[in-house]
Amino acid sequence: MRVLPEGRLSYGIQLPVQSQSTMFAEPWEARAGPADLVEIARAADRLGFAYIAVCDHVAIPRRLAAAMGTVWYDPVATLAYLAAATERVRLLSHVAVAALRHPLLSAKQYATLDHLSGGRLILGVGAGHVREEFEALGVDFAARGALLDETIDALKAALGPEEFPAFRGERFVFAGLGQAPRPAQLPRPPLWVGGSSAAAVRRAAERGDGWLPQGDPRDRLPGQIARLRELRERAARRDPGCAEPAEIGAIAEPLYVGAPGWEVGRRTLTGTPDRLAESLRAYAAMGVDQIQVRFRCRDRAELIDQMAAFAAEVAPHLDD
Repeated sequence: MRVLPEGRLSYGIQLPVQSQSTMFAEPWEARAGPADLVEIARAADRLGFAYIAVCDHVAIPRRLAAAMGTVWYDPVATLAYLAAATERVRLLSHVAVAALRHPLLSAKQYATLDHLSGGRLILGVGAGHVREEFEALGVDFAARGALLDETIDALKAALGPEEFPAFRGERFVFAGLGQAPRPAQLPRPPLWVGGSSAAAVRRAAERGDGWLPQGDPRDRLPGQIARLRELRERAARRDPGCAEPAEIGAIAEPLYVGAPGWEVGRRTLTGTPDRLAESLRAYAAMGVDQIQVRFRCRDRAELIDQMAAFAAEVAPHLDD
């Protein structure tokens, strides 16, 4: 179920403000709010970004709050809010911790979002890593992998074309229960699987329409992609739904288009548009279909300027 243009390296963005871990948030985001989110989403919409992404955490325990922060906007509410402010950009949950919620509840929320947005949802899901979130919601943290596998299967059924979907698994059973509105996308919205563990790669190959690696360095990506493709080919022999190749993503290094007049960090890719495009084309050569980009910036205006410079001067050369 491909949603990105073939033969091109697409680019999307994880929105700032909506998640504020100290590992990636810029200082200005602490003072930002909904108006900033809307303006950045609108910029992504008009500048040709493939998607805007929002992450998911229900509650952060005190032991992790210093590093992760407690600002994590709800993905469904946030994407629905931004859907009304945009027209074409796709709406990605990167990623929803799907096993924390009953699949019928998630299906109701995400089907409504897809319906309201005119079919722009990409449902990204992952296993989660914060034990206390699972414990507070009465979900077995140790069994989250198997639970996510079944949740994905149930979501595929519940988000499909049937008004009265049916599913029978070990944990979830439903039939004869109608849900409307249905998603706008047929046969259902695409489902991308996040994570870079062996289990996550297997899950993406066997159950996903796409893969969202979580911070794999460049030198590790080719091996991961080869493994995913091998597992996908095996799965296709059993499940015709896996016959189409999975759409493969990557999180690029932080970017700054041009010569920054401030310290942007040694891992940040900087320089002329040609230099940046040449560096990013390496992802396409590995077999990556879309890169998630992040720009170093000191305020909203600088971020939007960087997005515009990337779209006008770098993106046209990603497929050279």
